[in-house]
Amino acid sequence: MKQPILKTLAVATVLSVASFGALAQNVAIVNGKAVPKARMEVLAQQLAAAGRPVTPEMEGQLREEVVAREVFMQEAQKQGLDATDDYRNQLELARQAILIRTLFDNYRKANPVTDAEVQAEYDKFVAANGSQEYKARHILVETEDQAKKILADLKKGAKFEDIAKKESKDPGSGANGGDLDWANPASFVPEFSQAMVKLKAGETTPEPVKTQFGYHIIRVDEIRATQMPKLEEVKPQVLQQLQQQKLQKFQEELRAKAKVE
Repeated sequence: MKQPILKTLAVATVLSVASFGALAQNVAIVNGKAVPKARMEVLAQQLAAAGRPVTPEMEGQLREEVVAREVFMQEAQKQGLDATDDYRNQLELARQAILIRTLFDNYRKANPVTDAEVQAEYDKFVAANGSQEYKARHILVETEDQAKKILADLKKGAKFEDIAKKESKDPGSGANGGDLDWANPASFVPEFSQAMVKLKAGETTPEPVKTQFGYHIIRVDEIRATQMPKLEEVKPQVLQQLQQQKLQKFQEELRAKAKVE
């Protein structure tokens, strides 16, 4: 009588171990089909990437979500929706998107932006923005004759700010007396910046300055050393910009090598 009992216990133990293994790998069995635990993990990663880190308290919600998806997917398959052209086309587009995203992620990991590249890009930015910035005003008009008349009025004692408010066709600065606030010369079109940097604080251009926008009378109110942000302050933006540049070059190279008929 003892031997059958031992066999029964052995079989029960094997079944119990098998069930435990299945539970360890799966979060549920829906209508006889296993829902792998990996689905919860992938969903948690997607939420974290979207800025919603998963806490231990949310694991129950995640489990319910993947179970519900399995239930709905089984019903869709029962209705034959996975055999439609629309489903297959959308599935192919989704497959492509995932593969392409993985390709780009792998490229970024294999081609990281170095600290030296970030420093070089920052140095270029500093050099391009010069050593000085200007607080200037301007009056913009249509014709040279208008500009010359304004210069004559200024010499007679007319107030620059008042004329700018009345006659400047620049809607942004005109209402503020022609105020352009602090800016680097590179912020303006070449003709404007070239004339502006010749002026000392308090000086006005002796002649109208012609640009694509019309004729300008420019006055420099103040000049100061350029207020550049420190590398540490802009490093994330520089890093992202360089990553995008590298990735864009990679994409262009692949497209150029592809044989398209």
